[in-house]
Amino acid sequence: MPTTLHWRRPIHLSSRQGPPPVQAPSSVTTSFSDLLAAAAQGARQLEDDGVLSLALPLPGRDPMALLPHLEEGERFRFLWDSAPGLCLAASGRTNSLELSGPRRFELAQRFSAVSLSRLAAPQSCPPLARPRVLLAFAFFDSPLQEGEGVPGVQAVLPRWQLSRQGRHCWLRLQRSLGGAVTARSLAEELWEQAQHLVGLPTDPRATGGDGAGGGDGDGPGLAIASSSNWQADYRSAVERGLQLVEAGTLRKLVLAVRQHLVLERPLDPLHLLAQLRQRQPGSCRFLWQQADGIALLGASPERLLTVRMGQLRSDALAGTAPIGPAADLLLQSDKDRREHELVVEAITDVLQQTGLVPRRPRHPRLARHGQLVHLHTPITAALGSQQPLTVAAALHPTPAVAGLPRREAMAALRSLECFERGIYAAPIGWIDSAGDTELRVAIRSGTLQGRRLELTAGAGLVRGSVPERELQEVALKLGVLLQQLTLPLRPAASPW
Repeated sequence: MPTTLHWRRPIHLSSRQGPPPVQAPSSVTTSFSDLLAAAAQGARQLEDDGVLSLALPLPGRDPMALLPHLEEGERFRFLWDSAPGLCLAASGRTNSLELSGPRRFELAQRFSAVSLSRLAAPQSCPPLARPRVLLAFAFFDSPLQEGEGVPGVQAVLPRWQLSRQGRHCWLRLQRSLGGAVTARSLAEELWEQAQHLVGLPTDPRATGGDGAGGGDGDGPGLAIASSSNWQADYRSAVERGLQLVEAGTLRKLVLAVRQHLVLERPLDPLHLLAQLRQRQPGSCRFLWQQADGIALLGASPERLLTVRMGQLRSDALAGTAPIGPAADLLLQSDKDRREHELVVEAITDVLQQTGLVPRRPRHPRLARHGQLVHLHTPITAALGSQQPLTVAAALHPTPAVAGLPRREAMAALRSLECFERGIYAAPIGWIDSAGDTELRVAIRSGTLQGRRLELTAGAGLVRGSVPERELQEVALKLGVLLQQLTLPLRPAASPW
């Protein structure tokens, strides 16, 4: 099992004297002398290879807009935007883990626990400001070809973390001490960065490259120069998948398609995320971008699991229709209700098998996400002594993104889909120092690198499915995502 474990060492920082004060929220009083005292206290608590973690409250700022101002030279950056809930921007790596194999959830849980337990975080902070390990899993344990594709899991303890919830905002810096990096220089670095962020215009537009910009998304958008024709290959895969379903080999199969687009010019992913914030307010927007510049981004409506104060919640989300008359008929659709109930039953059974006692409403409800409506059933349980990523390993992949039975569905996806799923439809999120966890399913997503944008969407096949309708559902999802991103096709481009 290939494993890469990075323990990032500190770089040299110069000291400066007499930093002016940062204006903290009125409910919190923090002076530079207080920060120095906390840094000294944390340094005394550190053991070998430990990490000092310091935080400061800030006036309310938009982490999405300020993410370009947090970036380190290696350019790892992360965004978690569930506003009006938690919005979290992070950059740089203090510790990181990359590995593939069947034990990836277990080892990611261990890495998270060790990394967070070795932090010296001497200050009292609200939950939104807790240190977090950031997590991005791949759909499969390992890529098809060793050394290619994304690893089974990537986990990062970031250097910078800027979090906001409601009117409260906190900036956190985490580094190992040693050499020129002392407790005092760390406190000064955090203080000076806070000054810089506070000095920027209030909630400036997200900027970070040519074409980036937050805005309200009312402009004409960036046109697409060309688009791949995905329909013929997808129709063939759907027909073969339906044969497996009708033969009884599978009860359900969720086949995905990938659309390849070339943009008129390179685009920063923060531009697309700003559009999604305006048009997908009910979803959680996310960004995971490594040093090579490939950015995974999307707006997921589906929660794999959330853990808050020992209470777990998972969402069954299956059955899709556009806003309008078709949405009103979704609750009466026999095919969609059967597809949805398969997901509910599978999640409930998995939670019971892990020793939990799940609770669910008797009937699904409609949940709107942008221009689409889904059948939605929330499922809750007390976590007890279970570890969050142990439960996540049991839940992933749900029938909403793979099929049933799971093993046979996964094998069918490997043979029928002509691309590597990577992080698509896999868990992405974070776990904090108190054990609270949030993992979303990375659907409604794509990857962006320069001018190249790849979008992925899927549809569920069950008995009674009609190939033409499944193509229409996938086309609807891809079309809605393009509309949300305000990316119109040029007239000369081939239609998708």
